[in-house]
Amino acid sequence: MSASGGTKAIVAALVANLAIAASKFVAFVFSGSSSMLAEGVHSLADSGNQGLLLLGGKKAQREATPQHPFGYGRERYIYAFLVSIVLFSVGGMFALYEGYEKIKHPHEIEAWYWPVGVLVFAIIAESFSFRTAIKESNELRGSRSWKEFVRHAKAPELPVVLLEDLGALVGLILALAGVSLAIITGDGVWDGIGTLCIGALLILIAIVLAAETKSLLLGEAAGLDEVKKIEDALVDDETVTGIIHMRTLHLGPEELLVAAKVAVRHDNTAAQVAAAIDAAEERIRAAVPIARVIYLEPDILRETV
Repeated sequence: MSASGGTKAIVAALVANLAIAASKFVAFVFSGSSSMLAEGVHSLADSGNQGLLLLGGKKAQREATPQHPFGYGRERYIYAFLVSIVLFSVGGMFALYEGYEKIKHPHEIEAWYWPVGVLVFAIIAESFSFRTAIKESNELRGSRSWKEFVRHAKAPELPVVLLEDLGALVGLILALAGVSLAIITGDGVWDGIGTLCIGALLILIAIVLAAETKSLLLGEAAGLDEVKKIEDALVDDETVTGIIHMRTLHLGPEELLVAAKVAVRHDNTAAQVAAAIDAAEERIRAAVPIARVIYLEPDILRETV
């Protein structure tokens, strides 16, 4: 996976979530807190999600084949979409079920220091993971807002890790609030309410991730800046005088297809047109390096009177 795939952020999140999941399950065993159980399953699901992202990045590196002539770049989108499904089902729905059961059959939290201690540890560990994801994302985000980055990033891994880590941090705070209120009041219903809030949060994040990765799976065009660079590189005002129409499509996060019909002078020879097309392709690749598949069709622009 390329650096833009955020491998460092994924690995940091994976290590943090495995450690956090183990500590949460230990706290659940000693305290009986449903928030701890829901949070433990959440962290375990997150660990599986990071594994899926790493697997998708590995599979996307396979060479193109006759059956898949444009390669396997979209594997990363498929595995990112699977992450949203896992987060929705294993994380969100399980938490809602546990919260409902705890509200219906509440009981006091035993050995309160276990869940509180684990939650504080988890918040610290998750903060380091979130900090790594932010640092990796800032290298690609540029001047865009965080909302624009998540919505328009072509590499799905960093937005996924960012939202997962954000959801994990907020979920931990909700769990800590639920556990604390249950300890203070002696009413286990608060633990269940905290668990319900965690479930709702995870489902919301899963829906956002699913919507964004679905758009990538369907096929997205290049960004506006890249389109402008391609248009500027195409026309040289000598042989290629204009663009009749152009289409772009991401075959993967770092692979762009460009197809365009360009206008050439009517008195150019075939050799001149062929040389102009080759030169235009070189200019496009220099301006936008990820434009790896380029199809240019020359035509004579007929002006309507």
